[in-house]
Amino acid sequence: MERNHIIGFILIFATLMLWNVATAPSKEEQAEAKRIQDSIALVNSVDPTDTLVTTPSVIDTVATPNLVNDSLSSQANVIKYGAFASSISGSESEEVLENDFIRITFTNKGGRIKEAILKQHYKTVTDSAGNDSKELIKILNSPKNKFDYTLDVPGALNKSVKTSDLFFTAEKQGNTISFKAKAGENGFFEQKYELLPDGYTLNYSIKTSGLGSVLASNTKDLSLYWENHLSKYEKGAQFEQSYSTVYFKEKDERRDYCNCVSDDSKDLSNKSLEWIAHTNQFFNTSLIAKGQTFSSGILTTKMTDIKQSSDVKVVTSDLKIPMSNLDNGTFEMAMYVGPNEFKRLQAFNNDLEEIIPFGSSIFGTINRWFIRPFFDFLSTYIGSKGIVIILLIFLIKMLLYPLMYKMLYSQAKMGALKPELAHLKEKYKDDMQKQQMETMKIYREYGVSPLGGCLPMLLQMPIWYALFRFFPASITFRQEPFLWASDLSTYDVLFNLGFEIPFFGAHVSLFTLLWAVSTIVYTYYNMQNMDLSANPAMKYVQYLMPVMFLAFFNNYASGLTCYMFFSNLINILQTVITKNYIFDEAKIRAQLMIEKDKPKKKSGFQAKLEEAMKQQQAVQEQKKKK
Repeated sequence: MERNHIIGFILIFATLMLWNVATAPSKEEQAEAKRIQDSIALVNSVDPTDTLVTTPSVIDTVATPNLVNDSLSSQANVIKYGAFASSISGSESEEVLENDFIRITFTNKGGRIKEAILKQHYKTVTDSAGNDSKELIKILNSPKNKFDYTLDVPGALNKSVKTSDLFFTAEKQGNTISFKAKAGENGFFEQKYELLPDGYTLNYSIKTSGLGSVLASNTKDLSLYWENHLSKYEKGAQFEQSYSTVYFKEKDERRDYCNCVSDDSKDLSNKSLEWIAHTNQFFNTSLIAKGQTFSSGILTTKMTDIKQSSDVKVVTSDLKIPMSNLDNGTFEMAMYVGPNEFKRLQAFNNDLEEIIPFGSSIFGTINRWFIRPFFDFLSTYIGSKGIVIILLIFLIKMLLYPLMYKMLYSQAKMGALKPELAHLKEKYKDDMQKQQMETMKIYREYGVSPLGGCLPMLLQMPIWYALFRFFPASITFRQEPFLWASDLSTYDVLFNLGFEIPFFGAHVSLFTLLWAVSTIVYTYYNMQNMDLSANPAMKYVQYLMPVMFLAFFNNYASGLTCYMFFSNLINILQTVITKNYIFDEAKIRAQLMIEKDKPKKKSGFQAKLEEAMKQQQAVQEQKKKK
């Protein structure tokens, strides 16, 4: 090697040696590290059955086994939990806050809610013999649930302490309870709950005092890990699962949510969050920041096998809570544990009511601000929700009757032209293209629009689709019976099959069956005056549709299928009365003759349609010639 290379290696080696000497721990530091390791090893090796244990490095006097174990355990706690060592030992106890709406049980282990019982809401439980009984709804009662703050403690063995490992000291005054975990001489971490008297809301806050020297100096956010195993409350568990998820709202944004029908995760790092809600179909637990916002969050949902699990979904929120002043800092929140009642959630004035899945865009608007308040108004005077549904149908049908009238009048005019259309069919029976062109000419000549029967139905679709979302989302129908349906928020059962059919279920819904039959009857009645010779397949599609939808609506909320069935009955009634007692076929025929004699101005759409049909006919003629 060259001389410069040798000199370089010598200098590098000398530098490393000097570095090792300079950074080597002192004898005192080495002795302390060895003492800690020996203490941990001794804690793990002590046998309570031993009659005598002497360890000069830890205990200088002969002691009983219990005294030895207590001393070693205390020292191990200091090593493992740092300043919070005194809060590690204790026994679990419970405290209760309640009002007329809810009873909440707290545990001092972690200072969290252990169970919440809703006093005005029930679930149906079916025993092995098939008998139903009612039980009060319990929320947050799964032993697998977690509500855990992580405190960064430099002196702790793992550099952090979880509040779920700490025993808090409880202090209760009226409907307020405080949980404090001591840290050192004067420091503590406090959680405080105050149950308001008129509902399901708790004022909730966390406070740090004297922890500036206990927690890491770079601590700016406390970590909260919140995990909920959402229990089954509804008979239609599959449906309930698809309505259970995590909702959240970023500051100055609209509410958003995790995917409802598959596993999902939302990474909201460095996003300001106003609230987070863990929701079932009709119940939720929400954490709402007051004054400030959560500084970050990672939200997840995980599907469960509802046939094997007692949970419909597992949801988690990993949040960051800003705590700039550890010596005397407070973060104020509100906690809602209760039903998805629109007015209660709306009272928070932060869009929390939008966790109720009424739909988005125009459909959600119709549900929230028209159908919901109108239904609530009717419910104040009528006790049966089923009667309210029928009255709602009647009022909507009367409101939309002008559209229905136009549709039926258009069909009646097309029926009055049957002789002319029959003549065309006979004249051009071998040329469907020519037959369609001449049919369009007759329609234009007599002032009849074949779309007149479709447009009114299309205008009703927004209302129908809004109701499609309204019934399974509104808690108003939950546990409300009507006729043979025991609960309008889930499917009704005519009889159980004893086996499951894919996509259909293991039962038969009578409301769904009646809807399908009434739809076929209504379709047959309307088809008598419709000309489908141009597309005969449409005739069979009209009958096939309700049969295909049997599988879908068989598991849907009976409130909706009840609405659809009685809606069909009123449609049939309106159609029969209008066609037989309001319309006069002779007068309609006379009006068509008058319309025929009027000068016609071809619309742009009609001209383009006829031109397209002529071109298509020309193509067909060329093919025949070839």
